[in-house]
Amino acid sequence: MRALKKEIFGFSFDYPLYTVPESFEKDSLHYYLYSDALAWEALRLDPSGIPKAWYRVTGAVYWPAYIAWYGLVQLGHYLRRGDNENLASFLKQVSWLEENAVLRSDGAVVWPMNFDYPNGAVLLKAPWISAHAQGLVISALVRAWRLTKRRELLELLKKSAKIFELDVKDSGVRVSMEGHTLYTEVPGGPVPGIIDGFMTSLLGLYDLYVETREPVVGRLFEEGLAGLKYALPRWDYRNKWSWYSCAYLSPPAYHNLNCLLLQVLATLSKQPVLAEYARRWSPRQLSALDRTEIYLGFVLTKNANRLRHRTWRQGLERTSAGSAS
Repeated sequence: MRALKKEIFGFSFDYPLYTVPESFEKDSLHYYLYSDALAWEALRLDPSGIPKAWYRVTGAVYWPAYIAWYGLVQLGHYLRRGDNENLASFLKQVSWLEENAVLRSDGAVVWPMNFDYPNGAVLLKAPWISAHAQGLVISALVRAWRLTKRRELLELLKKSAKIFELDVKDSGVRVSMEGHTLYTEVPGGPVPGIIDGFMTSLLGLYDLYVETREPVVGRLFEEGLAGLKYALPRWDYRNKWSWYSCAYLSPPAYHNLNCLLLQVLATLSKQPVLAEYARRWSPRQLSALDRTEIYLGFVLTKNANRLRHRTWRQGLERTSAGSAS
């Protein structure tokens, strides 16, 4: 009921997230996106200052992507305000990511989610990996390397692209869509998957290539970029809005994120088609009638998805399991 209330009465076409022009400069410490007004509703800081993310289906858990994003925002605060507490917080998140990196027997360094997570019809069992988490962590560690020049960080980074070479069936994040390559946020989920997680992983690969100039990393980025261009029509709702995992119309926060990520990738790759989709999807392009259509479409498709997957039971099942244990 809380979620319904927020979606119906709290729906807004605006979201306080922006692209950062300075991020395109060589060796920049800036991340591509920044906000100084995020609500951080899921945030639960532990005693050490490391954020846990609280969700109804998981409880409060350490989520590497959330920790990396929190760190990047803290770095953004430092670069704008000069407050050393923000810098210390960024480096604290980097230390956690460094300490919790896992070197697998196949030579890949990953940052797994050590909790079960239901996503639609898929139940991700701990420990599971995600292109979204891998991309954000890579981007955070690249900036930490630029800042500190600690060789340990560079060694982790050099092994972090391996999972993009491996198919999901081989414990990677690579999936194929009609012969085109995509990197999935939800291994085992439907293709093409969640667009923002895919694009975030591409930014991580781009950062890694800029830093290492490894040809294999550059190839992985180009393959993913081609896959993104091919799959974009699947995420497109009438040239007005984006789909979330092709299951329901994206919530406004995710849709605004999708537009910004497309703008960034268009700038980095010089691909006009990405810029065109960002322009079409911009909420500023919507008429009053379009906004009504998007709002009603989101409410209807989101709740149809809830009914289809009975998502309200997932939180109850987790609570019941916790009580029984």
